Amino acid sequence: MYKKNMRIVIGLALVLAMFVSGQAFAAQYEIKIAYENNPGEPTDLGVQEWARILKEVSGGKVEAVLYPSSQLGAKKDVLEMILMGSNVITIADAGFLMDYVPDIGIMYAPYLTDTYDEYFALVESDWFKKQMEKVAGHGFEIVTAKWIYGDRHLLANKPVKSPADLAGLKIRTPNMKILSKTIEYMGGIPTPMPLGEVYPAIAQGVIDGAENPYPVLWGAKLYEKAKFLTPTGHVKNVSMWLGSHKYFASLPPEIAGYVREAAEKACLFVNDNVKKDDIQAIENFKKAGVEIVEPDLAAFKKAVEPIYEELWGKELYEEVKKNMK
Repeated sequence: MYKKNMRIVIGLALVLAMFVSGQAFAAQYEIKIAYENNPGEPTDLGVQEWARILKEVSGGKVEAVLYPSSQLGAKKDVLEMILMGSNVITIADAGFLMDYVPDIGIMYAPYLTDTYDEYFALVESDWFKKQMEKVAGHGFEIVTAKWIYGDRHLLANKPVKSPADLAGLKIRTPNMKILSKTIEYMGGIPTPMPLGEVYPAIAQGVIDGAENPYPVLWGAKLYEKAKFLTPTGHVKNVSMWLGSHKYFASLPPEIAGYVREAAEKACLFVNDNVKKDDIQAIENFKKAGVEIVEPDLAAFKKAVEPIYEELWGKELYEEVKKNMK
């Protein structure tokens, strides 16, 4: 009888130990990371790396749950979740934040800089820190601002060499003022819509093309309906990952620090692979029968020059350029 009772006690103790052990290793915090990009694209691979690093640096205390392909809704929907204080982080750009803090939008302006190093110098400047404070005042927390999304280019159903060739063409853009204005000054008709709707829109003749970095254009399979790729490089797109300022303020500093640390390390992973990803995408386009059209970059740069005066003024432009050095 005694031995039987002991076996029961030992069995219960083992079950309890397993339960306690499981609790100890279960994540205490869950972060949802939402983005439009499809599985396998550079951004998705970068977010997977972010999730891995986050689990590692936090000792399993924080877990990232990934929602690619707009699974949590369009960007507008996700941003509303963030403003409500939810535990969501999403990819965005200075162009989106321009609706809240107009000056920060200049970081997304066409042909602002020739190198990403200049851009990163701006991110480290006092000017940018002031912009972060303004952004926080509107409810957003900039988790990181160094995630290279890539140079943005044009893919259309006809060759585009100059602004004149874009006349009358409807080009999909994200729903942001600065990119719409950019395409407008470049000569086209900006047509905002979610990324997931672009393929059928081109197939049905609703739009004539789209603009995005090479891997994104390839990942969305737009080459099946649009066969002319023009490497305009009109925006050096560095993304920001935004969370809720309210939510981050509620986290223990240590936990918030883990999220930021992992994000910065994931940026290094993504940025190291950008050039390789571009080369691979271009090879894929060529194999798929897409024609690479050589653009008149001088004409495009001249065409967009008035955008700075219209949206920000000369003084801000000069201040930003100064902070890039």
